[in-house]
Amino acid sequence: MAYRKWLWTVIFLAGWFPALLNSAQAQTFTPLESMQIHANRATSSLLLYRGEGFQKAHLARMESDLQTLADTVNGFAGANAELRELHQALQAILREGAGFGYSESDVPWGWPLQMSKALRDFLTAARSQQGADVSAELPAKVEYLTVQYLSRAYVGSFETAREQPDTYLGQDERRLVPSIEAQLAQLDGKANPAIAKLKTRWDFLKVALEDMNSGNNSFNTASGRPFAPIMVDRHARSLSDQWMALAR
Repeated sequence: MAYRKWLWTVIFLAGWFPALLNSAQAQTFTPLESMQIHANRATSSLLLYRGEGFQKAHLARMESDLQTLADTVNGFAGANAELRELHQALQAILREGAGFGYSESDVPWGWPLQMSKALRDFLTAARSQQGADVSAELPAKVEYLTVQYLSRAYVGSFETAREQPDTYLGQDERRLVPSIEAQLAQLDGKANPAIAKLKTRWDFLKVALEDMNSGNNSFNTASGRPFAPIMVDRHARSLSDQWMALAR
């Protein structure tokens, strides 16, 4: 009788063990984490719109990103007044950027810094309500790096939150790429084909991100190759989509 009870215990645990492994790898995305992803995406869409010849498709994507962001903010009952105000400020400055003329002289000199500040302020407010649970920040890190890459490719600068060196908001590729790499290394691509695909995409994307050369004021890549903003944007968005899908 004791042997039979022991056998059933082993069978029960064996059946649950893969699920326990999967739940350990899975991430649950809160509205606050989703806000950070979509705020970065909306900013990238604006940069593509201005940098790639004012194509209507990029403007439509920016508006779609802004709508998703607004829906997330408005649907989050815990959003405080500061978060809502900073969301409105970010939305306004991105739409302002889309309304400037086609030439560089049509953009006020300090506007790129205002854009980066509006994004940083909103992301900071979202993280302040998020608390200590930052396990699902990988896609936000990837999207934030993409904003930095597109900024260097199109407008020449992006100012990170220097007062926050220990959060992703104060970091560039020199710290964020190793951080993302370490987080992905904890996931078992052999057990989950979706994770294997995600890691393959990251291996391709990180080559471009590492080449960003943020420590150099010349705005050239470290390798001397041209920037590839469309490619980086496409692969970054696909990677964060894949990562978020793992949580569903």
